Amino acid sequence: MSVQAIASPTGPSWIFRDSMVMVRRFVIHSLRQPELIVFSTIQPVMFVLLFRYVFGGAIQTGTPYVDYLMPGIFVQTTVFGSMLTGMGLAYDLDNGIIDRFRALPMSRSAVLIGRTVTDALRNLFVIVLMLLVGILVGFRIHGGIGGTVTAIALIVLFGFAFQWISALLGIAIRNPEAVQSAGFIWVFPLTFLSSAFVPLNGIQPDWLQTVAKVNPFTIAVNASRQLFMGNEAAAIPGGPGTNATSNVVITLIWVVGLLAIFMPLAVRQYRRSS
Repeated sequence: MSVQAIASPTGPSWIFRDSMVMVRRFVIHSLRQPELIVFSTIQPVMFVLLFRYVFGGAIQTGTPYVDYLMPGIFVQTTVFGSMLTGMGLAYDLDNGIIDRFRALPMSRSAVLIGRTVTDALRNLFVIVLMLLVGILVGFRIHGGIGGTVTAIALIVLFGFAFQWISALLGIAIRNPEAVQSAGFIWVFPLTFLSSAFVPLNGIQPDWLQTVAKVNPFTIAVNASRQLFMGNEAAAIPGGPGTNATSNVVITLIWVVGLLAIFMPLAVRQYRRSS
């Protein structure tokens, strides 16, 4: 039996205030679960070592493979990490924590905003950690500090958009295990049917290559790769796509579009859930 929602203040200032309270709550909760950060990092480290030392010698990119690989790993790590948003919300729903939040005079969207912002901060921490791991295995940045900061910000924003898709799944399905399975069903094809690990001209048959070119994951990876690699990106066979500015703009359009669709849907589903 759920607790009935009571009237709550509305307006941008109230939403911001309540959201920051929820961010603080989720951050404190995350800090009390350090194993979550540890295991969130182990998987991408395994991908780095696997592709860097097992497959790297067989994949020709025109540049050192580790320089090609790491931007793709960063985007993959962020999108995979977004699945934790839905799992966390499903867990809170299953354990009645969300019902307690509904009993408080707070914005109904604050829980979702607080959760997604907290997970974005976690993704930022993991990306910085993975950047250090990449440097240890030979990754070198050619785009300068400005390009690096822009790339990291773009990757976090891209992951933030996917967190709202995950949030909608978590609220709708409400079972953490099922949410994890449902999330990876569509995330895996997006990840591997892209330029994350191999140049697009290595994807066969041709129609699959065409699909990969319009994959938003490919565009985000190419944008971050160009920002990290600078002029070195031009040496990739077939090129990593259009120029860096165009790829960044297209990635931001995808981010805005996904947020415009899935934020309202997630908030609506949250309000309807009981």
